[in-house]
Amino acid sequence: MRYSSGTPWEESVCYSRAVRVGPHVFVSGTTASDEQGTIQCVGDAYGQAQFIFRKIAAALEAVGASLADVTRTRMYVTDISQWEEIGRAHAEAFHDVCPAATMVQVQCLINPNHLVEIEVDAIVVAQ
Repeated sequence: MRYSSGTPWEESVCYSRAVRVGPHVFVSGTTASDEQGTIQCVGDAYGQAQFIFRKIAAALEAVGASLADVTRTRMYVTDISQWEEIGRAHAEAFHDVCPAATMVQVQCLINPNHLVEIEVDAIVVAQ
C-alpha cells in the first residue's frame, strides 16, 4: 500500500510519502512543507519538527498505522545546537512510545529554509 500526500516533489521525483508492506511501514524523509510546497515555521526548528510529526502522523494513518506503531526515527538537522528543541517535539510526539532514534547534523537540506527532515519506520502489530 502506498500513500502520497500530494506535494509536488512526490510526483516529480517519483516516491511515496509512506509505503506499507505487511506490518512494516516506511515514511520517507519529511520536511515542513505543506501540499503546495510552502515551507512552514521558517527559522523555527521546533515548529518545523512539530509540523513534520503531524504530517508523519497523517501519512501513517493513511496506511493504517499510527505514531504508537513507530519503532525508529531518523532526524536530519542543519544545526545540531537546536537538538533540544527538536528533541522536545520528538518527545511530545512519542512520549509513550520511545522509539529508537537517531539525530545527525547535515550540511544542508534540499531548501535552505528547511531546518529538519525526519523519516520513520513502524511495525503494525495486530491486536
